[in-house]
Amino acid sequence: MKKGKLYALLGLVVAIVGMAIYTVNFLYEKEQVSEMFYGVKSPEIGNVISKTVASGSIQPRQEILIKPQVSGIVRKVHIEAGDLVQAGDILAEVTIVPNIAALSSAENRLSRAKISRDDAKTTYERNAELFEQGVVSAMDMQGFELAFKQSKEEIIGAEDNLRIVREGVTSRGVSTSNTLIRSTIDGMVLDVPVKKGNSVIEANNFNDGTTVASVADMRDLIFVGKIDESEVEKLHEGMGMVLSIGAIDGAKFPATLERIAPKGIEESGAIQFEIKAAVTLKDGQFLRAGYSANADVELDRRDSVLILSENLIQYKKRQAFVEVKTSPNTFERRNLTLGLSDGLVVEVIDGVKIDDEIKVWNKPSFDRKRK
Repeated sequence: MKKGKLYALLGLVVAIVGMAIYTVNFLYEKEQVSEMFYGVKSPEIGNVISKTVASGSIQPRQEILIKPQVSGIVRKVHIEAGDLVQAGDILAEVTIVPNIAALSSAENRLSRAKISRDDAKTTYERNAELFEQGVVSAMDMQGFELAFKQSKEEIIGAEDNLRIVREGVTSRGVSTSNTLIRSTIDGMVLDVPVKKGNSVIEANNFNDGTTVASVADMRDLIFVGKIDESEVEKLHEGMGMVLSIGAIDGAKFPATLERIAPKGIEESGAIQFEIKAAVTLKDGQFLRAGYSANADVELDRRDSVLILSENLIQYKKRQAFVEVKTSPNTFERRNLTLGLSDGLVVEVIDGVKIDDEIKVWNKPSFDRKRK
């Protein structure tokens, strides 16, 4: 019985000693852990550029749609997309499909003209013999001769009229025929939507007509984009822009803002305003129409000013402040007066100096002391 109590007492003593040792070790380890430490970063001298981005595409300033002056069938196409043409160059030829009523009328006119010509010829020749015999006077003979000449001119007019109905061209105006579709400007052919054998319709009050080709001056390009209503009032005509072309890595093209639309259009719940800017190309540079592009528009900038990363700045009741290191692991609050920001860095007008060490408050670390 006494031995049992003794064993129990010894066990209790061992447990107490074990807990004491554990407690001592825990407190010792806790003492070895230092307080939380923070990284620091100092302000820098740099540039702050506030800008916005407009998305759009590259377009020729003027793209002319060439349409036929007559309806018919495309007989021949002389050009293809990418060709350079000058005003007056023939792009395509059209064969007219004649109107049956007009064709019949033209054929009848020619038949009547031939009958009149034959009658005038007979009359002229008979009276010419009488004139030589002195029976017909010179004045009468002159009238017969005039009638004969007029009948021959009527033949030519009737033949031309028939050819116009059939082919759209006269015997004396082949080079100026409206069946020859010509370019109206100098430029590059962007698209040829018709092929040989296609039907085409002339433009009139009831139809826009068939486009045979589109031609544009690819040396005069513009950027057409859209910008949100929240930033449109920050823009003005004459502002410089820098274009980035999605299909051309690393290439930048300067542009000048020329126009801001007076009316916005709702897209996806936001009001967008169209803008246009003239693209500046160097000698030898070429851009294709329709390229997607982004325009960086510089709204404001500050050069060689004291800047600070935005993620170092805290706010309380709209007051910006940072924590500046005054001694090891000791920081004090400094209120800031801020200037221009680009979203990543901000201009610091007052509150800190370039040699101040500012707490990187969201990146704590721990430092264990060695035994």
